[in-house]
Amino acid sequence: MDKAVIFDFADSDLHSIEGTSERKPAIPEYLEKHYWWAYLNPKCVKFFEHQWIVNLILWGNFARLRDAALDEMGREISGRTLQIACVYGDFSLKLAQRLTPSARLDVVDVAPIQLENLRRKTRGVPNLHLDHQDASALTFADGEFDQTVLFFLLHELPAEVRKRAIREALRVVKPGGKLVIVDYHGPGPLHPLRYLMRPILMTLEPFALDLWRRALGDWVPEDMPLRALEKTTYFGGLYQKVVMTR
Repeated sequence: MDKAVIFDFADSDLHSIEGTSERKPAIPEYLEKHYWWAYLNPKCVKFFEHQWIVNLILWGNFARLRDAALDEMGREISGRTLQIACVYGDFSLKLAQRLTPSARLDVVDVAPIQLENLRRKTRGVPNLHLDHQDASALTFADGEFDQTVLFFLLHELPAEVRKRAIREALRVVKPGGKLVIVDYHGPGPLHPLRYLMRPILMTLEPFALDLWRRALGDWVPEDMPLRALEKTTYFGGLYQKVVMTR
């Protein structure tokens, strides 16, 4: 019988529980094929896990975009929050620092090496729980969370996987709750980085230009109507924050 891995910071130890193979998602083919160098290779994980590097990748906008996402959830964050996919840098730590004493943050990722990396850099942080899950097939119940957040994940997903991930992120949010998304956005034709970023994304991020061509709302399932959708762009339109309210 396979084991599903769960990280629980109640005692800061790594535990494994018995489970079926369905509870232990495999590494998706697109991740192994296109992003092994960024997320699966231990040397690369060590390289990218530096604040200055993630800030450089985002042209100096990491803190601004991080805080835009966190501010959307509140200076003090109560209830249950789900972060879908680990993030290099201090995003999860800053989020956890805003939790009220009774609040809880769950972080899921399909790559165990990413969960282990996050465990190391947030060791001892209370009310933080890590779980090995696939963003496109979450095992949480409907409406289990007060808010969910996707920070620079969607541009890495193929279109059909992206649509399922958005469905899942909305499904697990309570009615009236928020899904906060920060990701790439198509800059205008006069943006100085437009013609530099296009070949970079085409080479390293093969699905990212989807977000230049289509609005994120296009991937919201028709059977999941939203109460509201608000979009804010940053850095001349290269990045966006989209808030979907159930």
